[in-house]
Amino acid sequence: MKTTILYQVGKTAKGFLPLSLFALLPLCFSCSSMLEPDSDLVEFAENHTLNHATDSVYSVMGIISSLQTVADRSVLLGAARGDLMTVTNSASADLKHLAAFDFTTTNKYNEVSDYYAIINNCNYFIAHVDTAMERRGRNLFLREYAVVKSFRAWTYLQLSMNYGEVPFVLEPVMTEKEARDVMNQPRKGIQEICDALIADLTPFVGVNLPEYPTVYNDNAQRYFIPMRALLGDLCLWAGRYREAAYWYHDFLTDKDDPIMMSNNQARWASSSSFTNIISSYSPVSSREVLTYIPMEQQVFDGVVSDLPNIFNSTAENNRFYQLTPSSAMSSLSQSQIFCIEEKTATKADTTYVPHTGFSEPLFIGDLRMWSNFTLRSSGTQSEFSEENSFYQTISKIQKTRIPLYRVTMLYLRYAEALNRAGFPQSAFAVLKYGMCEDVTKNCIDTIESKQAGNLIYFDPNVYKLNDEAGNLQIIGVHALGSGSAHANKYYVLPQPEQELANRQDTIDYQIPLVEDMIIDEMALEGAFEGNRFYDLMRVALRRSDPAYLADPVSRRNGESDDALRSKLMDSKNWYLPLP
Repeated sequence: MKTTILYQVGKTAKGFLPLSLFALLPLCFSCSSMLEPDSDLVEFAENHTLNHATDSVYSVMGIISSLQTVADRSVLLGAARGDLMTVTNSASADLKHLAAFDFTTTNKYNEVSDYYAIINNCNYFIAHVDTAMERRGRNLFLREYAVVKSFRAWTYLQLSMNYGEVPFVLEPVMTEKEARDVMNQPRKGIQEICDALIADLTPFVGVNLPEYPTVYNDNAQRYFIPMRALLGDLCLWAGRYREAAYWYHDFLTDKDDPIMMSNNQARWASSSSFTNIISSYSPVSSREVLTYIPMEQQVFDGVVSDLPNIFNSTAENNRFYQLTPSSAMSSLSQSQIFCIEEKTATKADTTYVPHTGFSEPLFIGDLRMWSNFTLRSSGTQSEFSEENSFYQTISKIQKTRIPLYRVTMLYLRYAEALNRAGFPQSAFAVLKYGMCEDVTKNCIDTIESKQAGNLIYFDPNVYKLNDEAGNLQIIGVHALGSGSAHANKYYVLPQPEQELANRQDTIDYQIPLVEDMIIDEMALEGAFEGNRFYDLMRVALRRSDPAYLADPVSRRNGESDDALRSKLMDSKNWYLPLP
């Protein structure tokens, strides 16, 4: 091997060059193999140490650039295999094969080498950055070191969710022999990988994020993965539920940067005339999206997301979108009961919006689908036209940003963790009321409150139920699309029909039912974002019940696809094949 490292770096008068021009650490993979160290793109230095500030900045930005190669897949592999979306006749063959769980090693969405390229870049950085170097009493590279470890952990989580058991490599692979040795090692599953990554990340929880200048007017800190949120995810998949709840809670209630869920609801303008919807709900606002993978705006600069052409009607695809909401998604949305509470000085009136009498089906039930999805006809069009006669727009889809972490979805994972930790009342409170001191005192009994302890403590000086004018400020996640959830008599904590023998029996009865409600809420809130398949998978694995995934996916189009269900009852068929 040669003895230099190539850095493609530079600045312009307007800021950094496109991410694709930042330095990439050793990309040791070709498309033909997962671990093949024969790249001609990058040259290596023997015992090279990253000991300059510019080395670390450009190397970290290079790793972010490499994340672009898997960004679209982070959405598509979860959306196409779930039950909330279905492929259209215009979908590519590769996308249709994904939806049918007809996986091959030649499918363009099955490029496992892209993940290992990111991992090897991270491994190289971790192995060679000079972590002992200090300046003015501060470790010069600790922030980048922690960030790169989080990128590696996130990538391994994606690998584990999509491929099942995989080679787990924490050292850079630099030679063909090393690659062969790694491939001959026993592969590890998601539980073992998550446990190892939790131990790897925990010592770096208190490390601050790097402070980089803006890139394309973006705050570069949003490119970095929140360590505690990632630890919450890893613990959730590992079945370490109390720890997961701790990390989510610790992140959301940070005393220096507390994170409140938005109270901007999609709602009806009036309780007497259901003709006008007020929608200020935006799941892609800067307040809501915490971390995202930045994508290039033009192919010349690097990787451009194809999601707009897959989810939406565009000029580039002649308006022929490839994925569209399934009948299962529409049914779930329409089955919700929208509640409106209106208060006067002396009383509170509650109105339930009917499920009939609407010319627009999206007006029925939860309004988040209406807020994020539009399908309209372009009018009369010749059957010989090259353009589709329908326009589809899913507003969540952005060309230049692929969200990884957003606030409301973290609150829902926090609820999932609380529930499985044995606190179903607290978990349900996240859905119905939102979390603050008034809620935890009045809606969670004293036994659970004591057992949950600080896991459900929200500083009353920050998290206030009402603002100074008396307006509701803290709301449950369900209220974002289904109105005044706190007043909805039909949206309640499940209770057994008859009193059970003891308290624990009641908790055991409630946990799976509350979990079902959380998973439904994740669908309503996170639709079209690529989470659904993994949410179903996580619960199916937890319950040792493949039908939890097989049933909804096989019924995505209304009637059950028995052949697909039979295939999915074997969990081995959930995963993409390794080469």
